[in-house]
Amino acid sequence: MSTAATTVFNPDCRSCPRLASFLDQTGEKHPEYHARPVAPFGDPAARLLIVGLAPGMHGANATGRPFTGDYAGILLYETLYEFGLSNKPVSISTSDGLELTNCRITNAVKCLPPQNKPQLEEIKECNGYLRTELDLLPEQSVIIALGKIAHDAVLRAYGLRLSAWPFGHANIHPIRAGKVLVDSYHCSRYNTQTRRLTPAMFKAIFRIACEHLGHRA
Repeated sequence: MSTAATTVFNPDCRSCPRLASFLDQTGEKHPEYHARPVAPFGDPAARLLIVGLAPGMHGANATGRPFTGDYAGILLYETLYEFGLSNKPVSISTSDGLELTNCRITNAVKCLPPQNKPQLEEIKECNGYLRTELDLLPEQSVIIALGKIAHDAVLRAYGLRLSAWPFGHANIHPIRAGKVLVDSYHCSRYNTQTRRLTPAMFKAIFRIACEHLGHRA
């Protein structure tokens, strides 16, 4: 597989055979599901970009909106609302009237992977889309990476060595053009239920981001 430096999001992308085949199977089993690549969601002029892993089977893959319809989105959207970055604390569907302010959400991999585990070549293949999203960010922006895969995908998009920028919860990495990468554990069901990531820890990440942005909740 080969990836151009920047790539405009393609809702009909089938560049990864394994993922395309899995989406076809999922669409046949759940004809009411979105079952296609999931586009970024939010304010197109945002200075805060949140990068997740990939769509969940019964979440974004079903609804067509990142972190919508599954457990992982509960804490995320509650937190966005608390910090004044959304007009509602719950994300249900693409027709629920939810809007984000100065915030945009995307995934490192735009298609549902089997067992929620994308392969490295699939992450690299999808990286051109993320690079385009990062290029569109204004100067003095903040990127929140939810988990190590998202963290590594951001570094790859910028052409940075992964070993030089280690992932760690609440790590802050100055990237370029005044942009800052902030790491967080992913807000998955496993992490939140095992208390690896608590609501207080997650809110602290957004407090860091908002301080860099000069945003007041």
